[in-house]
Amino acid sequence: MSSSTFPTLFVSHGGGPWPFVDGMREMFAKTAQEFRALPARLPARPKAVLVITGHWEEAQFTVSTAAQPPMDYDYSGFPPHTYQLQYPAPGSPELAARVTALLGLGGIACGQDPARGFDHGTFVPLGLMFPQADVPIVLLSMKSGYDAAEHVRVGRLLAPLREEGVLILGSGLTYHNMRGFGNPASTPVAAAFEQYLNAAVTQPDAAVREQMLVDWQQAPFARQAHPREDHLIPLMVVAGAAGADPGERIFVDHAMAVDMGNYQFG
Repeated sequence: MSSSTFPTLFVSHGGGPWPFVDGMREMFAKTAQEFRALPARLPARPKAVLVITGHWEEAQFTVSTAAQPPMDYDYSGFPPHTYQLQYPAPGSPELAARVTALLGLGGIACGQDPARGFDHGTFVPLGLMFPQADVPIVLLSMKSGYDAAEHVRVGRLLAPLREEGVLILGSGLTYHNMRGFGNPASTPVAAAFEQYLNAAVTQPDAAVREQMLVDWQQAPFARQAHPREDHLIPLMVVAGAAGADPGERIFVDHAMAVDMGNYQFG
């Protein structure tokens, strides 16, 4: 990996619009501090960010193409002001076209969505990383069915972007069971599953790492941690894009009674 190659990141984005909610803001204080520090881990300011968010899936891989993406308030039960939030970062039709072309080279069809906006898995971490909202953002959906190996392969196809000034960011959670949040019984479940993910991410052999991730359902408490793996699959994409580059745990935050891991590759 050259000094100008961008790493890939997986972040646990937390619950809803937490930076803007009293009580939740304090609960996720460590995550806020760490997200603000993430740009310092990059070799330069990214030309754009490609986000794979746990809040967007389609029947086929689909890329957002809006030049000025709207907001997507994909949460409920939060204070009224959180439905007025704005993160006016631009999109990048050029990056969207590049993503479509790279996937096409691998024989993977990619749809286009000119209306897709920023969900909280996008505007929360990136709002803390780039508060000036001046870095273009493109979203890539997951594909329904959540074939882990296919998402790893998509990551591999996207790897050239790392040499082109693009940060590939997976945004999800290492634990995502809505019934378990806030329940002390979930603490050992989330910790054991995150430990498995960390063991996979830090495997020095990329082939072993990828196989462990693809076989995630063999991990302790896998389906208790992820009854539905929408918030885990973005990790597969960024691990695939990492190629042979090593992975590491950046930090773990503990909130709502569960551990939430964050990782970097390269």
